[in-house]
Amino acid sequence: MHNPPFLVPPKRVRLHAATLQLPRVVTVQADAPCTAAAHHLQELLTANDPVHRRHRLSAAPALVTMLQTAAGHGPESYTLAITPRGIRIAAADAAGAFYAVQTLRELLTIHGDALPCCAIRDWPDFRRRGVYLDISRGRVPTLACLKDLVALLAQWKINELQLNIENVFQFVAHPDIGKGYSPLSAKDIVHLREHCARYHIQLVGAFASFGHFEKILQLPNYRMLGELPGQHYWPGGTTLCPTDPRSIRLLAELYAEFVPLFTAVDFNINGDETCELGEGRSKRRADKVGKGRVYLDFVLKLAALVRTHGKRTNMWTDIVLQHPELLDDIPRDIVMCNWDYSPAGTRIPRTGDIAAHGYPVVVCPGTSSWNTHGGRLQLGMDNIRVFAAEGLRHGAEGLLNTDWGDNGHRNLLAVSLHNLAWGAAQSWHHAGTNADGFSARLGRAVFGIDDARFADALRRLGGCAHACLLYGILMPPIQWDWDALGGALHDLQQVNPNELRAHAAALRAVRWPTLPVSAPPFARRLREELVMATALDALACRRALAFKQEQLGARVTAREWQGLGAQTEETMQAFARVWRLHNRPSRLREHLAGFRATLRAYQQRHAP
Repeated sequence: MHNPPFLVPPKRVRLHAATLQLPRVVTVQADAPCTAAAHHLQELLTANDPVHRRHRLSAAPALVTMLQTAAGHGPESYTLAITPRGIRIAAADAAGAFYAVQTLRELLTIHGDALPCCAIRDWPDFRRRGVYLDISRGRVPTLACLKDLVALLAQWKINELQLNIENVFQFVAHPDIGKGYSPLSAKDIVHLREHCARYHIQLVGAFASFGHFEKILQLPNYRMLGELPGQHYWPGGTTLCPTDPRSIRLLAELYAEFVPLFTAVDFNINGDETCELGEGRSKRRADKVGKGRVYLDFVLKLAALVRTHGKRTNMWTDIVLQHPELLDDIPRDIVMCNWDYSPAGTRIPRTGDIAAHGYPVVVCPGTSSWNTHGGRLQLGMDNIRVFAAEGLRHGAEGLLNTDWGDNGHRNLLAVSLHNLAWGAAQSWHHAGTNADGFSARLGRAVFGIDDARFADALRRLGGCAHACLLYGILMPPIQWDWDALGGALHDLQQVNPNELRAHAAALRAVRWPTLPVSAPPFARRLREELVMATALDALACRRALAFKQEQLGARVTAREWQGLGAQTEETMQAFARVWRLHNRPSRLREHLAGFRATLRAYQQRHAP
């Protein structure tokens, strides 16, 4: 007998040649530490069969018993035993009981009411199993979307969520920050934090405090704090000047409002990609002591601010690893979040160097969904798998799977879903997670469908070798996407048009299966996003082939430009509708302006 095809596989599963047929009434008995998990189980049973299933908590001997006891493998561990007489869960803590319920959820999804009798012992590979979600590059999810996502991540045993905040927060003392970007309020953060706690997820604060400061520095009242104003077409540049004392004063005021909203002990100052460091206003100081020292001095000030709020500093490692001498001087209580987004990335093997210097480490791969419409499925899976192995080899305390939204964030949440789930499985049980059939398992677990077309559609959508080119070529640049179209057209010169035709044919063959009536609204909206992503890439393919034809010296007919215009108009209307399913208005208007500029260009091309 083969083990059930789990999306997030438990550590040890022993199957028995028997089944437990769930009755119409399921009684549940739980001791006090497991009461919350028992309520989650009740919700699960109701959702699994809302018409016929009844359940109740019972003080008498019950079909399901849930107890807190030493499970043998530390925090969050549990045992789950299913026999013909009932189900017994023993968990090390409340989180372990909750995760046992999630494993039971998978068994119900796979087998229905006839559960295979088995004995499961389970515990996580990493203590911190997180998702880092970018909400500052265009798409700001609605609170309802974030809550739905939290519930889904929790099913995959994720226990940490960080939101990438650059400017999308409503500061009372600095009200201009975030205007026009659909920012979150303090009330939103608190509401989300409390919702996360219900699902054993820590909402960890994160704020871009050095680099990626361009959206604040573009404002007249803050422009003078930029290291090199005008850099990368931003009025204030992208990097905060570390030698200006007003910089740390501003951050102290922002932190005073923002940091106390989070109850988690960790806080991420980011500190990555300080592109102009030592090249502008801090150049004199950098020439004297070195860029690395200038960077360190400012990081130490940020860490001191974080410490005053009773938090532990987390930070990205890219600048530190450019100046490895800093590893001798940074306080050892700072968590190093080591990121790299290629399976062959040079920072991945540096994880051991960081750990050897005595720092707590979190490994940070990525979904590889950004700068694409359909994702780079295999690249992301390989990156996550390699980084997870490296983290386990060097005792990393966590895996934080990042999902970015560079250049306007047209990559929709559903496109990231596959590799978010893959990252969750890798962070819970790296060695036991198998890529074969994983896409099909995702379809069953999230969408309730056992249909090979789903996995096939995901592979077709996320399998284009020129995914980033197609993203850049779709429309004229928007504010922070200043060179994408020009770069894409340049790269297009090296592309064989037959490869684009093959991808276009693959997209035409995509068939997203219809979801069952029982599928939840969140799953239905995610399916609409997948359909939209397919349409965006199909349109980009057609546009790229037209430009390629011109590059080869052939004429594109007026009829083709008209057809592209009609398809663009249809896609634009659908995109606006789908964007609003899960997201605040935010920068949607800039994408619509890009679509309209494209339409005007087509009209000029086929004008008599």
